[in-house]
Amino acid sequence: MTRKKGGSDGRAPGGGGYAKSGKPRPGSGGNRKRGLEGKGPTPPANMRHWHAERQATAGRGASGRDTAAGRGATSSDTGSRGAAGRDAKAGKRRGGVATTRSGYSGVNPVGRVGSAPRGTPDGPEMIAGRNPVAESLRAGVPAMALYVTDRAQADERVAEAVRLAGDAGIAVLEAGMSELDRLTGGAVHQGVALRVRPYDYAHPEDLYSSERIAATAPLIVALDGVTDPRNLGAVVRSAAAFGADGVVVPSRRSAGVTAGAWKASAGALSRVPVARAVNLTRALKAFAERGLFVAGLDASGDTDIHELPVADGPLVLVVGSEGRGLSRIVAEACDVLVRIPMVSGTESLNAGMAASIALYEVATVRGGLRR
Repeated sequence: MTRKKGGSDGRAPGGGGYAKSGKPRPGSGGNRKRGLEGKGPTPPANMRHWHAERQATAGRGASGRDTAAGRGATSSDTGSRGAAGRDAKAGKRRGGVATTRSGYSGVNPVGRVGSAPRGTPDGPEMIAGRNPVAESLRAGVPAMALYVTDRAQADERVAEAVRLAGDAGIAVLEAGMSELDRLTGGAVHQGVALRVRPYDYAHPEDLYSSERIAATAPLIVALDGVTDPRNLGAVVRSAAAFGADGVVVPSRRSAGVTAGAWKASAGALSRVPVARAVNLTRALKAFAERGLFVAGLDASGDTDIHELPVADGPLVLVVGSEGRGLSRIVAEACDVLVRIPMVSGTESLNAGMAASIALYEVATVRGGLRR
């Protein structure tokens, strides 16, 4: 009997129990079937010999660690010298730049960066791209490190960024393209990225005190629902121009101090503190209890901003978002609602422009400016 090509049943090579060569496939010898069978219930701990062995091994390991800790406590100086030696060796491996565990160096010359830690949502912000990095450094955005690739250093904008970073005392580190991809989350970085230092927010209570209320009549700006960092930067810039003591923002659903806010403020963020409140309504009520008058800027207000009777006293000016304005609970926490009169009632102002006009009117009433 002659077997057909491809198997005795006439199927193509590799079908059924035959390989592509036409030879029968080797079987598993029943191992697959036995592997599918259950092994029964798990025996208790006293019937598992390996359980006792693991406990004994763990006990010996703990005693060994205690002994090693005792030796380390008596030889701290030696351990410190050993750690310093390891740091020095690590610095040599990174191209002669001694770096910290976070991957940053305390020197300005270009050094090799190893593996920087992954960022967290609350961690430093990464600015990617040649133009954004150069503009941020020109605006004086506080940064921790500038990452540059070998090829990007030949570009004029990158060379300017390296020079500005060196003048500002910012560490300049050399990184590969894959490292920049990881640090920037896959953004188009063009071989350069800037790690911005996290902003140190103040507490709302830091913006006023009993002595300041009695002596200088503080002026504070609070933002409700402003989510654009550029608007926050513009408000801070106006606050600095018209003598405000600080800006308060909610900790949730609100813009924070980012690189965009720094650039929009034109450096004013270094002069005007920004406080973050967990609950803006509660913070406004605390301001009112301390003697500050709370005025909300709203299009439906009954009083014009230039007619605000308490503009020359301790004042909190609350500014809402362009589309929604003040929220209901924030508006209820205000002592009065004021509006900016406009020729056309259909137009609306964003938070930065509205805050600038209102602060100008308040400063005029206080005598700091002339009409």
